[in-house]
Amino acid sequence: MENLGLVLFGIYLLVMLILDVIMFVSWMKPGDERKQLIIWKASTFTLAATMGGLVLDIAESLIKSQPVTTNPFILLSVTATIYFITMIYYRRKYGN
Repeated sequence: MENLGLVLFGIYLLVMLILDVIMFVSWMKPGDERKQLIIWKASTFTLAATMGGLVLDIAESLIKSQPVTTNPFILLSVTATIYFITMIYYRRKYGN
């Protein structure tokens, strides 16, 4: 059972690595105005969602009087997932 958990976690890490690479590559590739609009909208929504989560994390830590304990791996994973989902949404909305 432990091996299955390790394999699933390894697959999860691989998927998150692929999503992170896709996120950075999509920023670097030039394109027409429609593609730039899709990337800008997805990036803006991802930034807003990430900052909102960080603000909530800080507010929670202030209320509980504890230090902020944000795990960078979780933050990067959530950011990549949000970017991927919003990129799919805006590609379907604006047609790419």
